[in-house]
Formats: sequence, C-alpha cells, structure tokens
Amino acid sequence: MHYDIIIIGGGAAGLMAAYGARTASKERPSVLVLEKMPRPGRKIMITGKGRCNFTNVKGWSDFSSHVRSNSNVLRPAFYSLPPDALIDFFNANGMESVVERGDRAFPVSHRSMDVVDALYSAARNAGARVMTDAQVTGVRMEEEFGNRIFAVETTDGQSFSSGRLIIATGGLSYPNTGSTGDGYTFAKSLGHSIKQCFPSLTALVPKEYKLPLEENSPELKGHVDRSSALSETGTALCGNSLKNIGIRLFVNGSEVQEMEGDIDFTDGGLEGPAGFAISRNAVKAILNGSKVKVALDLKSGVPAEEFEKRVAELWKEVGADPRSKGKSVRQMAKVLLGKLMPWEIIPGFMKCHPEIISGSKGKETLKMRALVNAIRNWEFDIAGYVGYERCVITAGGVSCDEIVPKTLSSRKCPGLYLCGEVLDIDADTGGYNLQIAFSTGYLAEGSDESFEEIRTASQSLLLSLQSFHQSLHYPLRLAARKYPDICCQCSQNHCADGVQHTVHEYYIQDEADQEDSHHHSPEHRAAVAFLECSRITVRIRLTTVGALQMAGDVSHPPNAGPVQKQVALAC
Repeated sequence: MHYDIIIIGGGAAGLMAAYGARTASKERPSVLVLEKMPRPGRKIMITGKGRCNFTNVKGWSDFSSHVRSNSNVLRPAFYSLPPDALIDFFNANGMESVVERGDRAFPVSHRSMDVVDALYSAARNAGARVMTDAQVTGVRMEEEFGNRIFAVETTDGQSFSSGRLIIATGGLSYPNTGSTGDGYTFAKSLGHSIKQCFPSLTALVPKEYKLPLEENSPELKGHVDRSSALSETGTALCGNSLKNIGIRLFVNGSEVQEMEGDIDFTDGGLEGPAGFAISRNAVKAILNGSKVKVALDLKSGVPAEEFEKRVAELWKEVGADPRSKGKSVRQMAKVLLGKLMPWEIIPGFMKCHPEIISGSKGKETLKMRALVNAIRNWEFDIAGYVGYERCVITAGGVSCDEIVPKTLSSRKCPGLYLCGEVLDIDADTGGYNLQIAFSTGYLAEGSDESFEEIRTASQSLLLSLQSFHQSLHYPLRLAARKYPDICCQCSQNHCADGVQHTVHEYYIQDEADQEDSHHHSPEHRAAVAFLECSRITVRIRLTTVGALQMAGDVSHPPNAGPVQKQVALAC
C-alpha cells in the first residue's frame, strides 16, 4: 500500500510528525505511522516518574544552554514549535498544564497518560493512520515509474511504500518501551553515519556500592546492570537524598564540572537531578578509559571557616547535653551528624568515613578536621554506570552534519527526514529532551512545497510591501541615525520575473534580544512560517523601531530560480 509519508516510530517525535504532516500542508498528504509496540507513546508513559515533565518553558537562550550537543541544529526546530506553542497545542487537544519549579511543565493531572492520549488523538483526528504491533524489518529505495520511493517491510510480511520517510524510532534507552536502536540501522542503510552512542542521564555506580562488579556489555566499558545486588555500603545509602548540595566531577584528577543540586542514592547508584546532570561527562570519560570521581559538599553554601567553627560549637553542645552522659564517642558523633544531615543517611556516611573516629572501643576520639572534610568533600570513585536498561536518554546518534537544520531532511537520501532521539542531539533532565522530540517531530513533517509556489508567494509578498516601505523610508533613515546599531541597506535591486524592485532593509546587528519571533503580529508570523516551512534558508532577525517590526536575511539554494535573495518584511 502506498502513502505520501511513512513515519517509523509512534513516540513523541513520530506522533507529532504525523500531526504536523497532516496539518502543515494544504495538500494534507496521506500519513502512516508504524509503531512496533502494542500501544504508541510507551516511553512518554514513564517520564517524570509517571508525571511526564513534557517541556521546559525557558526561552531559547536559556533552553539551549541545557542542550549538550548540536544546539545550532536544533534551533530552527525549536522555533517551529517553541514551548509556549506546545502548551497551546496540548490545551487545544484537551490537556491542561501547570508549570512548576525550574520552568518544568506537567499535565495538570500529573498523569503521563494524558499526554499520550492528547498527542495520539491529535494525530488520529488530523487524519494520520497509526498501526501498532507493526515492527519494521527493513527499509530500501526503489524505482517506480521513474520516481524513487521508499519500500518498508514489517515482521508480519506487510509491505508499504512512500515518497517520503520519517525515522522517529528513538534511541536505545529503555528498550522495553520499544527503543532498541532500529533507527540507526535504517539510517545507516540509507547512507548515514552514526556518532558513538552511549547512555546519558543515568545512575553512576560508586566503587563498593554494589557487590563485586562484572562488566555486562563488552561494547559499553563500565556498564553495570541495575539489577546487580547492593553491597553493605550501598544498602546503607540506598533510599536517601541530599538537597541543595555542591557536586564536582573529576576526570583523571582534573575538575571538569561543578554545580549545585539534589542527589538521590538509589538501587542504581548516584541519581537525582544533579547526578543525572554530571552523568553524561562521566560516562563519556569512562568509555574513554579515564578515572572518574565525584565529590559532594553537603554544606556548599556556608564558608569553610564559619562551618568549621559551627561544627566545633555543636560538638561542645552535644558533650554538655545531659543526655550524652554514658554515651560513647561514636554515639555522640551520630547526634552531632544529625544536626548537619538527614538522620537516615548517617549510617551510610559513617561507613564511608571510618577515619572520623579513631582509637579502640572505650578510648575513641572524634577527629574534628576529618569530620569537617568528610562533610565538605565526600568523595566517590566511580566504578561504572547503569546502561540503556534505565538511562533517560541516548547520547550520540545520526550525525547532524548530514541533516539540513531548517527541515531536518537528509543530505544523503532525498525524501528522508529524521527527528527525535535518533539524532545526535541530547539535553539535561527537566523537560528539555521531550521538547526536542516534539519540536523536531513537528519540523520534520516531510513538507515538500514546490519552489515555484515559494517563488510566487515571495514575489507577491514583496510587491505588497513596496508602498509601505516607500512611506517609511525617510523616518527609518532618521531612526538609523539615532540608533547606530541599526543597519540600513538602501536601493538594493532585486529581480523577479524581470520586475525591478527597490527594497530598503533595516535590521539590528546584535541578535541577542531578538529571539522571540512568535510574539509578533499574526500576519508577520504567517509570512515567517511560510518561508520557514519551505526549502528556502531563512534566518530571522526581529526588532521594533517605533511601530515597525522587521525580519530579513533570506537566501535560497543556488540555481533555484530568480527569487530575491533578501526580503524585508514589515507589519
């Protein structure tokens, strides 16, 4: 059976691509989604511990600082469906949301099922066909009546074909949700190269945290299966959390990352927001054969001298307390530590730091300097990490050098698009990765507008603005003199179908404050969106000079026709 577009993968990126493909084009192409699992969106169901932190509402400048690879490639996709537009999308499809600490957005019900239901319903209502239990076994290019098409086969013997193909299979994380790396195989068979993949946002396993370790995967050096049994130390620490502490990551003795945040001790190892944040660099270092160490500062917000003085005062108070009468130094030390950290973690802490108490039983003494150092610099040598079985995201993937950022189309195989986790783009925990999946899926919806349509529309757009530009020419020249950071390029001749046009282009050189293009007028957004969805390369710069809002710097592929290379849009 033939479809205009086939999408492999029914997760966040795949379902959003299906919705986008059916709604972004007037053609309303036929769309088929092939999902290998019994239900779509299985991985969405487990995100945020079932609450589904589906996006982070930061603007691009802050959002991009949390993207760990190829943020420049992500930018066009981000603006095609920014977080506020994604929230509007879900609201329109029956799911309200709430924004919590850290700009993290959740469904108001805190049920991940609501995200899946809204996304699935949107794709189905738009007219996309979603087939479940449809595992793709192979993809190849064929010739049919002089046209190149994609031939797709499934395990049950069905065959499908399409003019365009979108790979949205996810990565390797949580394979029980269907993410088993199939997309890398398909992309490679169609000419793409794969950057080294490795687990990210995963638990780091300290030495002696688990029983004697054995490497579980020869291809993943340092991989420790999460099901491995805990040691006595691991058992003492597991289930505890430390809030608002300092974390430093060392590779071969050199500090490579420092931050503040929360750490959780789990059956996997060191997790929590801060643990996940340092895991990418740690895993990569271990794979490269480096030695990795993590140091925790439980009182990072207190100056060293002040803290040391405070601990000494507390120790005197404990000793003077009548309830300490008859207690051993070890017992009194636990009371002291109870004033400095959660009570439940003290047994594990003392097991990791036997040096804080010296002497034989009955003659014990507290080593104050050692105690202070242990609290301010609790070190863990890292033996390994939990692998794909429980990591949040896969780092690495299809090389972004082989992808056109404005469309996420393949430079290697015409008609092929890639989106979501299969790409070499990953980010921190906190809603960033799901936003990446939704945005890239929405952009990679397989639009194939003819260049003739784009040329005609851009000519019409330019002609409609000529009189407006003429009336604003003089005040704009005055504005350019008043504001020296405004560039003015006048009398630029552009030829379209033999018609000469004079365009006056004004724009701000500094792009730092011009990110929020979606806040401008509906007409302006429509013009920009039309250009963005085409194969024309568009870079938008926006500013306001009085009542004028502008965008510029539009180029097109070489030998594509006599379309103006620069257009000034004014609304």
